[in-house]
Amino acid sequence: MAEQYLGLIADVGGTNIRLQLVDLATGTRSELRKYLCANYPTIVDAIQQYLTDAGQPPVTHACIAIACPTNNDWIAMTNHSWAFSVKETQATLGWHALHLINDYTAISMSLPHLTDEQKVQVGGVEAKSGAPIAVFGPGTGLGVAHLVQHDNFWMSLPGEGGHVDFAPIDEVDAHILAFLSKKYEHVSVEQLLSGPGIVQMYQAIADMKGEAAVFTDAAEISQAGIDGSCAVAQLTMEQFCRVMGSFGGNLALNLGAFGGVFIAGGIVPRFIEFLKASEYRQRFEAKGRFREFNAGIPTFVVTEEQPGLVGAAAYLMQTV
Repeated sequence: MAEQYLGLIADVGGTNIRLQLVDLATGTRSELRKYLCANYPTIVDAIQQYLTDAGQPPVTHACIAIACPTNNDWIAMTNHSWAFSVKETQATLGWHALHLINDYTAISMSLPHLTDEQKVQVGGVEAKSGAPIAVFGPGTGLGVAHLVQHDNFWMSLPGEGGHVDFAPIDEVDAHILAFLSKKYEHVSVEQLLSGPGIVQMYQAIADMKGEAAVFTDAAEISQAGIDGSCAVAQLTMEQFCRVMGSFGGNLALNLGAFGGVFIAGGIVPRFIEFLKASEYRQRFEAKGRFREFNAGIPTFVVTEEQPGLVGAAAYLMQTV
């Protein structure tokens, strides 16, 4: 890499911090290195260890994607003990610039740069170049972001879209809402479209069928539903796909996401063929008078293992 154009990118989760160098002239990224957050008292300690292992490269700019709010100088992780000042961290490491972005800002920034090997299309037509993009990702919670282009620059529009009201479409949805309303004052979409949401949907459908809820783990429910070994689990995963379709279709309508609606996160890539065979796309398009509108919007699943790093690199290259 040309040393004078080196940037550092990182993706920080509750367990690991993943780091790479990026050539800011070409976008070429170095070998990925991963470190356990628990092994380092501060994020600076982890970064300094990485820089030592990488041979003390002359980094001048950096972008860190992290799963917590990033709109203030003080960053406090919600799923780990690290807390730090962006300005102080930049000064300590001697960088010209340090950007902290939310994890879904990073994921959204990756989307225009994904190749066909890093995503799978699950319906619709060809994506329109430069058009708005939407992404949501069931995982521990439900991340949501939009992406728009202006003067050849991509701008992420993050928010808290996973906490919008859950709106039932069919009788099964209605039963799930009634079931969860006994537990929560406000039933958001995240209470369904997440790992914990799969468990809650399974419990609600078991209740509807008058059967015992024998599973307590989302991965077990997913597997039993996908392989058909449990009828209630299968109904759960089918309904999970339907609800994703309705929600994704709503995101498509918000900004006219003709650049595509993407599903990210660690859950859905495990059952892409099941998703293709489900009613995901039917529910995505079932928007009454706007059925044809959504029919012209493609849908994808992100299969790239490190979209946060791809997006952090894209974000950093736009700012230098």
